[in-house]
Amino acid sequence: MAGNDPVDQDAIAAQWEASLDSEDPAEAAKAAAENELTETMALQWAAMVEDGSREFGNNKNNGERVLSQEEIDNLLGFTAGEVTLDDHSGIRAIIDSAMVSYERLPMLEIVFDRLVRLMTTSLRNFTSDNVEVSLDRITSVRFGDYMNSIPLPAVLSVFKAEEWENFGLATVDSNLIYSMIDVLLGGRRGNSTLRIEGRPYTTIETNLVKRLIEVVLSDAEQAFRPLSPVKFSIDRLETNPRFAAISRPANAAILVRLRIDMEDRGGNVELLLPYATIEPIRSVLLQMFMGEKFGRDPVWEGHFATQIAQAE
Repeated sequence: MAGNDPVDQDAIAAQWEASLDSEDPAEAAKAAAENELTETMALQWAAMVEDGSREFGNNKNNGERVLSQEEIDNLLGFTAGEVTLDDHSGIRAIIDSAMVSYERLPMLEIVFDRLVRLMTTSLRNFTSDNVEVSLDRITSVRFGDYMNSIPLPAVLSVFKAEEWENFGLATVDSNLIYSMIDVLLGGRRGNSTLRIEGRPYTTIETNLVKRLIEVVLSDAEQAFRPLSPVKFSIDRLETNPRFAAISRPANAAILVRLRIDMEDRGGNVELLLPYATIEPIRSVLLQMFMGEKFGRDPVWEGHFATQIAQAE
């Protein structure tokens, strides 16, 4: 067997050579082309990766800034140097389309700060519990957008301002409704309020919420009294926002959100006053402080007349 090994190896080598010589030249050329294409693609990928890493390094050195300042200005629609309200293009046009841009009424902030103090005392007497009232925000919204954003279930109270001859809206969310019912009916502290979704509010629950809204509106009357005597009376209670339409969807309104906390429970009360409702006292709400006068000043007129009469 040892003497036959060289013979066997030579025979095997001869068979391999014969098989290689007998291959089709077309198949060999096709395989060579595939190998060349693979090598070319590998070189291209390597070049792209190298270019990308170089570009990333340059951007990183430049503070990761890809767009030029001119491209950023074209995208935003305005430059940092010149901000004009007449140019409505780019992202500025998108922002301004949803924003309600109306005049600021400084006296409203003073009125609702006074409302917070009054409600803190009134709700403590109403619930016989430790109640903290805070002013969350005062914003301008469109009536239709607000009605679509109300989280349900909720109770909406339509109230009428008698002297202003128009309507407003008070919204009590479900957290405050169940918390107030729990407090007024003697629920234990520390227990999470039990919600039963998918059912309408009972008569007892509705009456308790109505009493809560009456307390809030009574305090609102006192808050507005130094500016303009007004009587807020509840017109109706609704649970469907579509039935509480008091203004056109595109009209602007003032939205005031009040947060009421009773230790570990609480919720929000929202007061919505359309601009048409507060139009009769608009001149008073434009004042910076209580008692501010515009135009003629009788004190200065009297002093001026006295000095003229005494002049030689």
